Amino acid sequence: MGSFTSSLQPTRDRTRHAAPQVFEQLREAIISLELAPGTVLSRQELQLQFGLSSTPIRDALMKLAEESLVDIFPQHATMVSRIDLDHARQAAFLRRSIEVEVAYNLASDPDPELVARLRQNLKLQRAFAEAGDLAQFSATDRAMHRMMYDAAGVPDLWTVMQRRNGHIERLRRLHLPMKGKVDQTIRDHAAIVEAIAAGDPATACREVRDHLSRSLAFSAEIRARFPGYFKD
Repeated sequence: MGSFTSSLQPTRDRTRHAAPQVFEQLREAIISLELAPGTVLSRQELQLQFGLSSTPIRDALMKLAEESLVDIFPQHATMVSRIDLDHARQAAFLRRSIEVEVAYNLASDPDPELVARLRQNLKLQRAFAEAGDLAQFSATDRAMHRMMYDAAGVPDLWTVMQRRNGHIERLRRLHLPMKGKVDQTIRDHAAIVEAIAAGDPATACREVRDHLSRSLAFSAEIRARFPGYFKD
C-alpha cells in the first residue's frame, strides 16, 4: 500500500472557493495516476500541502468519494480507490451510448468549421505523440471529444461523463503507454473525423464504438501488468 507524498504541487486561486480547487487538483492527480490506486491520503498532510483548514479538505475528499475515486474509512484512513473493472465497464457503456449519438448527429449534418477544428486538434495530437508528451496528448484527446459534445449541443452530458469516468479513464491511462496504443488512438480519431466530414453517420458511429471499446478489450493484460492497482 502506497502513501501520500509531497510530489503534489497545489495551486490556489483566491477568487474561488477552496474545496472545489482541492477536489479538481486531487482528481486530476488520481486520474493521471500521479496518486496511484492504493495511495493513503493523510488529511493533515493535505492541509499542509494546500495551506487550508480541515473543512475544505474534508469536503473535497467527500466529493471524490462520491465519484468512487477514494475510499474513506472513518476514524482510520482515506485511500485512493483501486480500479473497479465493473465500474469501468458501466462508464464505458454509458459513454459509448452518448458518443455514438453525438457522432450520428454530427455526421448527419457536417459542419465544415467543426471539421476544420477537429483536424487542427488531430495535428496537435500527432505533435504531442511525436514528442512523447502523453499528458498533453491526453489533454488534447479530451479536448477533441469535448468539442464534439459541444457541437452536438449536449455540453452538460460531458460534465455527466466526467463525473463517472474515473475508473475507465485510469484504465486508459495505464493502456496509453503500451506499444501501439497512441498510434491506434490517432488512427481512430482520424477515422471518426473523416466519417463526420464525409457525412457518413453509419461509419462515424462504428468508429466511435470501436474506439471507446479498446482499453476494456485489453483490461486483462493491463491488470496482469499492474495487479495492485485493481480491485479484487
